[in-house]
Amino acid sequence: MKLLLTAFDPFGGEKINPALEAVMLVQNQIDGTDIVKLEVPTVFRKSIRIVGKAIEEEKPDFVLCVGQAGGRYDITPERVAINIDDARIPDNEGHLPIDEIIFEDGDSAYFSTLPVKAMVEEIRKEGLPASLSNSAGTFVCNHLMYGVLYILNKQFKGTKGGFIHVPFIAEQVTNKPDKPYMELMDIVRGLEAAIRAVAANEKDIKVIGGKEF
Repeated sequence: MKLLLTAFDPFGGEKINPALEAVMLVQNQIDGTDIVKLEVPTVFRKSIRIVGKAIEEEKPDFVLCVGQAGGRYDITPERVAINIDDARIPDNEGHLPIDEIIFEDGDSAYFSTLPVKAMVEEIRKEGLPASLSNSAGTFVCNHLMYGVLYILNKQFKGTKGGFIHVPFIAEQVTNKPDKPYMELMDIVRGLEAAIRAVAANEKDIKVIGGKEF
């Protein structure tokens, strides 16, 4: 089996992106699954085009995109992506879409087709905090997750895809004392645990993972 693992470059004034730093350290093979890694620009539209091209070329069984969620303390697989761009800050090429539809012929939302609850449980088994997220935001992370699931739904129905957010790492919060962080190697372990869950679970597990708000 093959898994395409993507991560964004730094954005929002940050010098590093923990998603990219961690992805580059993930093993190249996990439980018989070959890992193909791809750096993606934090840019609306271009990010989807680049990952879409990689899907066509690599023909992976799974696609897992990884992004930074500064302010979250845990690793959070995303359940759903919505068909809207509503940027709070410009992307890395200065685009600032507000209330824009991503694909006119796309569904209002697409759910991850990866076993997100199994991913959470496997990360927790590593002794790391993890939870299921029900919002990937409205910036490039949600944009790419939606775009990937749109492409898979339209062209590659046998391929499963989804997104996972990771926290800041220590060096990013030296001037942000109120922000939580996670050690880089713990993020790596968490991503590898999530990938093991993807490889091992054709269907997701049924465990409590909901939130009241």
